[in-house]
Amino acid sequence: MNKTLLIISREYFTRVKKKSFLLTTILVPLVIVAFYAVIIAISIKGTTDETKIAIIDNAELFSDSLSSQNTNLKLSFIKNETEQSFINKYKDQGFQAFLNVPDFDISKPHKFFVHSQSSLSLTNSIAIEKLINKAIENKRLLAKGIDPAVFKSITADVQVENTIDSKEGSKKGSAGIAYLVSFACGILIYMMMIIYGTQVMRGVMEEKTNRIAEVIISSVKPFQLMLGKIIGIGAVGLTQFAIWIVIMIVLQSAIPLIFPDIMQQISSGTASDEDINMIATFTQGMSALPLAKILFLFLFYFLAGYLTYASLFAAVGSVVSEDQQEAQQLVFPILMPIILGFVIMTNSINNPNSTMAVFGSLFPLTSPIVMMGRITYDIPFWQIAVSMLLLIGTFLFFTWVTGKIYRTGILMYGKKPSWKEMLKWGFKKG
Repeated sequence: MNKTLLIISREYFTRVKKKSFLLTTILVPLVIVAFYAVIIAISIKGTTDETKIAIIDNAELFSDSLSSQNTNLKLSFIKNETEQSFINKYKDQGFQAFLNVPDFDISKPHKFFVHSQSSLSLTNSIAIEKLINKAIENKRLLAKGIDPAVFKSITADVQVENTIDSKEGSKKGSAGIAYLVSFACGILIYMMMIIYGTQVMRGVMEEKTNRIAEVIISSVKPFQLMLGKIIGIGAVGLTQFAIWIVIMIVLQSAIPLIFPDIMQQISSGTASDEDINMIATFTQGMSALPLAKILFLFLFYFLAGYLTYASLFAAVGSVVSEDQQEAQQLVFPILMPIILGFVIMTNSINNPNSTMAVFGSLFPLTSPIVMMGRITYDIPFWQIAVSMLLLIGTFLFFTWVTGKIYRTGILMYGKKPSWKEMLKWGFKKG
């Protein structure tokens, strides 16, 4: 046991002390937060930019109240001009574009032309179309003797809110936040199992190629060496997760410093309804989720899933020397259930109680990923318990089999065994 702990310590501190580990652990959350901060900043700044558009309204289609509804478009109505006479003037008068509205039959479809110095942005093009359609709609209502204000008052504007009834009371849920958390947990486990599993395989391959393994196993059993390497690298992953969580909490508390304008607007009540609703939805959506349960199950499925697949990666590394192509051929069958789990997970987020989702969350080779896709929903306790027991049993079985493969393959050179031959080593008695 002491020898296994020494190997775990060696694998752990060798990787933790590397500059690449420190840079990756610190920079990854910073880059992610900075990326989203830039998106938020751009979106906020972008909403304040105005596009100056002139309108020649010969059909008297627009009203001042309608033209002022869009904050991104600054509309100016031009008198005593025609389409041809104004083409050479609107640029000098500071307009980016001008819309010509000739006399037309309000009851029939009509095509309108917008002149601009360059191509209009998609946002502005859609905004202009909405303005025209709304104006025509009002004119048609008036032609039928219907007051547009009355029509608007009777138009249905239904919103559906999800209320989650829990032991702590009713909470407002958010399908978007639940989807985001489920997908983030699933993709993290998917990526980490591949990344750290590959690290285990490469570490074993390097020790075998450099003949270090021959020296180590002279005083340590091959199974102890494999187990120590798997646990040591897994501890590195847990350390990264812990640091990421701390950094994310610190950065979240620094949001008022990053976006002081938004926070000042919210506190003073001058923020837009869209900004307030977005922040309120995120906050309420996160508070409605069982975060303690999600964190516990995430750590369990990460550890159990990693240990299950890491033993397989270690077995492949023990039988491969320097041929990377040979390693890729042997690794492909291991990657197939991981990829399958990711595919099922993307479907189970939208259909958490489907037969495929339940099967994927119970099948040990896909459950670490698929269960994360269902984690924000009300999963029956028996499914979680069965999934955990099957995954633990699979880990113990794979560790026993791959330990025997590792013991034979770590000292074998020059031969390229197949999976069939490796399985014979694993189930061979003695």
